[in-house]
Amino acid sequence: MKIVRVLSLLILATLAANAQTPSSGGAPAIFPLRDIRAGMKATGRTVFSSTRIEEFQCEILGVLENAGPKQSIILARLSGGPLAQTGVLQGMSGSPVYIEGRLAGAVALSFPFSKEPIAGIRPIEEMLQNEPIPRRAAGLNLTVDPLQVAAARPPRQELPFGSARLTEIASPFWLSGFTRAAVDHFTPAFRALGLEPVQGVSGGGRPVQPAKPTPPQPGSMISVQLITGDLSVGADGTVTHVDGNRVYAFGHRFLATGDTEMPFARAEVVTLLPSLNSSFKISTPREWLGSITQDRNTAIAGVLGRQASLLPITLNLRSRDASPRQWSYHFNMIQDRLFTPLLLQLAIFSAIDATERTSGLSTIALNGRLILENAPPIPLSNLYASEMGAPQQAAAAIAAPVAAVLSSGFDSLKMRGLELNLEISSDKRQLTLDNLWPSRREVRPGDTVEITAVYTGERGAELTRTARYTIPIGAPTGILYFTATDGPSANLAEFRQFLLTPPRSPDQLKSFLLGLHANNRPYLRVWRIAPGLQVQGENLPAPPSSMAAVLKNTAAPQPNSLVAEIFMDPADALFSGSKTIQVEVKE
Repeated sequence: MKIVRVLSLLILATLAANAQTPSSGGAPAIFPLRDIRAGMKATGRTVFSSTRIEEFQCEILGVLENAGPKQSIILARLSGGPLAQTGVLQGMSGSPVYIEGRLAGAVALSFPFSKEPIAGIRPIEEMLQNEPIPRRAAGLNLTVDPLQVAAARPPRQELPFGSARLTEIASPFWLSGFTRAAVDHFTPAFRALGLEPVQGVSGGGRPVQPAKPTPPQPGSMISVQLITGDLSVGADGTVTHVDGNRVYAFGHRFLATGDTEMPFARAEVVTLLPSLNSSFKISTPREWLGSITQDRNTAIAGVLGRQASLLPITLNLRSRDASPRQWSYHFNMIQDRLFTPLLLQLAIFSAIDATERTSGLSTIALNGRLILENAPPIPLSNLYASEMGAPQQAAAAIAAPVAAVLSSGFDSLKMRGLELNLEISSDKRQLTLDNLWPSRREVRPGDTVEITAVYTGERGAELTRTARYTIPIGAPTGILYFTATDGPSANLAEFRQFLLTPPRSPDQLKSFLLGLHANNRPYLRVWRIAPGLQVQGENLPAPPSSMAAVLKNTAAPQPNSLVAEIFMDPADALFSGSKTIQVEVKE
């Protein structure tokens, strides 16, 4: 009997101990939301220093029912550790909270400028609805202007309390290797995404790859990396639950990307920075752990040991000034339809700003290529010149084809790398169209007309370009228009049609990208005022009525018909300006 009693006591003691020990693997012991009441005591876990997980205390104040769409928030007052001095910290997002040893949820929301560490806790039932096993994202054609790739994501969740706001805790968003001007320029876009950029306070993005990484525990600090290498960008938060190789963290969205692929690393807290607005943890990534595959409204979720597919980027800069200098950057970046172009613009702007002027006269020559996995690379070549803002122009224009490829959804156009070579000079090599005339005002089919364009620049520079066009036999009589234009204007005309009839195949998209007009040459567009059609990216000027009837459901109508386009000779300068003249075709 004594042996039975001893065994019974041992079993009861083991069960009691397990009830008080947070689960780090398998299905967690959940404290249901329906059973939570005001006045309950809870325990949270997070990292305040190094990688050591410490406990803090929570007093449950109540439950906010249906605070979001079919979502509830547990309101609690936190205490213990440094919280009396710091309040709720940025970086605590995802810190698990246990009631009677069972997982109730994760710290996810706070009140900015609050005098007390009062937090909103995301119920664990809502977080576990985010299945981390990645799903294949459906292909989407580009339906927005790729030059406007910094469109804001949905704002952070906010719950009104009079003049106060219970807001998703902003994830500390570290940027290392970037200039102050670059961070300031892009901060409004990041803030619109619910991110608060912090420059140069992180240890950088060069985590090591251990042979057998130790899985994180609930309460561990992690860093989700968007750029790693010579430049690094990451956001930090806390692990809520680990189920085998599945990880749940943050308790709220990060970028709201849904299906995604972002590497994450174990992070070490260097120190805490108390702030009147919102205190935060200063941390640095240490070793790779896996990949975040889901970024949803109530949590991020990922898979341990999974390697994210990143975009390797090489960025070389060369100065053309009196003392030529060269710099090289090598980094890897996530592949996201909207966020990658924004990060790419930030990287290019910062690299230029680090060594060259970003205001005043400037000319930037681009030569590079977009490397594809199963197709020949797409060459990138262009010239940008401006008195103000040439780096911004170059950065946005370079990001445009990247945005188009990422948004296409075509598997055969998966990017494998990006190589960019920029040559920069402190002058403005720009020529403006001054005059345009034809060799004759009246022509007949078979005749050749010569169009002359004169361009002028600074310090009395003058350049002439000539193009010849032969009127086709059988061409209709009437007015024929000749427009000398520049690269951006010609691209705008093509881009409008690109939005109306997005590419339906990889070849169409590649054809569009390869057909983009460079800025270092003028173009002569020959057209008529006559209805036309565009079918799968191809122009059909003045089609027969029978053909128009057949294609009316698959073609985009055009108010004018482009008859021909002639590329004039290039120069080591940017051409700008447009003028139109007319020639009459007679019988």
